[in-house]
Amino acid sequence: MSRIACFVYGVFAYLLFLVSFLYAVGFVESWIVPKAINDGAPGPVGQAVLIDALLLGAFAVQHTIMARPGFKRWFTKIVPVAIERSTFVLAASALLCLMFWQWRPLPELVWHVEQPTIRALLVGLSVVGWGIVLYGTFIIDHFDLFGLRQVYCHLRGIPYRHSPFVERSLYRVIRHPLMAGFIIVFWATPDMTHSHLLFAVMTTGYVLFGIRLEEHDLAAHLGDDYARYRARTSMLLPLPGRRRS
Repeated sequence: MSRIACFVYGVFAYLLFLVSFLYAVGFVESWIVPKAINDGAPGPVGQAVLIDALLLGAFAVQHTIMARPGFKRWFTKIVPVAIERSTFVLAASALLCLMFWQWRPLPELVWHVEQPTIRALLVGLSVVGWGIVLYGTFIIDHFDLFGLRQVYCHLRGIPYRHSPFVERSLYRVIRHPLMAGFIIVFWATPDMTHSHLLFAVMTTGYVLFGIRLEEHDLAAHLGDDYARYRARTSMLLPLPGRRRS
């Protein structure tokens, strides 16, 4: 692939990510989008659970496999190194779009909060969760995380180097603020349906599993620096006594 083609590919992957991320907000919160998590005609419960679980499982498998260092080493023998991350982003975004399209609703309520103040607090907490997710990507390096920096460096002929591990902002308090933000988003709702509960349980389970894999990879890559970082910070909750002085 030419440098221009790689750059166009990376920009397309990033734009698809933006679309899928914004749709995900509307999907989970039931805001604006044509089909949200509880929308659609209910069908057989067993069929809906199976289809929804398969859709979430496909996303989890893609994330797990394509994020592994061994897969990246193999994959970059087939595609240019510059678009490896963009391809990951493209695949993840495409699977999200498939999930939005094929999701089957289970509209029965698990809980429903009527009290206006508590409803507003739960919605506000969810908005804060989305804010933490987005902010967390910029603390890391938003454009590196979603593949744009790689294809830009390739376009300009600049050697690409991984962003260094730096403790700052939320990462000084917890090790995985993005994942903490997602968990807040999944559970902070005034109207928990069976659809939303299935989504929340499966995604939370995968977040916890994914964190273990990521920490294993980071420990192997960063060694003692990451071991010391783990010792002085909490994983998801800012627990007392774990902060660095």
